Amino acid sequence: MRYLIKERIFSFADRFTINDENGSPRYEVAGKILSIGNKLDLYDIQGNHMLYIEQKVFRFLPEYSIYKGGSLVGKVYKEFTLFKPRFTIDSKFGNFTIDGNVFAHDFSIMKNGRPIAWISKKWISFSDTYSVDIADGEDQAFVLALVIVLDQVHHDNRNNQ
Repeated sequence: MRYLIKERIFSFADRFTINDENGSPRYEVAGKILSIGNKLDLYDIQGNHMLYIEQKVFRFLPEYSIYKGGSLVGKVYKEFTLFKPRFTIDSKFGNFTIDGNVFAHDFSIMKNGRPIAWISKKWISFSDTYSVDIADGEDQAFVLALVIVLDQVHHDNRNNQ
């Protein structure tokens, strides 16, 4: 399935909707105001809480934890690389890696060694806008949470890289 993630230009907290390829809203992301580190909740369009994303602060490289129903389901670690960004993800859904291009605009997500998602950030846009293609049968909310982490690490001005 293809999703379009478009963040609002001016917002005190990260708050935006994730639409499907037809423009229909599928998920909503709500960030916490005045928190230390990024803290975001992902809801489906009916308002059901899907996932909670929390940045671990005071780390040399960015690290995020993803929770579902209060239980840890994944940890995202940015690896130290010189040119192309790379992340490893330990999760209950399998072993993931995320590889990006030198400009941090295009990424692929691999699960257990096979590609499951492709992310592309628009080059010319007033806000962060991503196109995300996710293979059928994958946990859509979890993969979208990984994309949100990518945005927080690479394109959110409030975040320390």
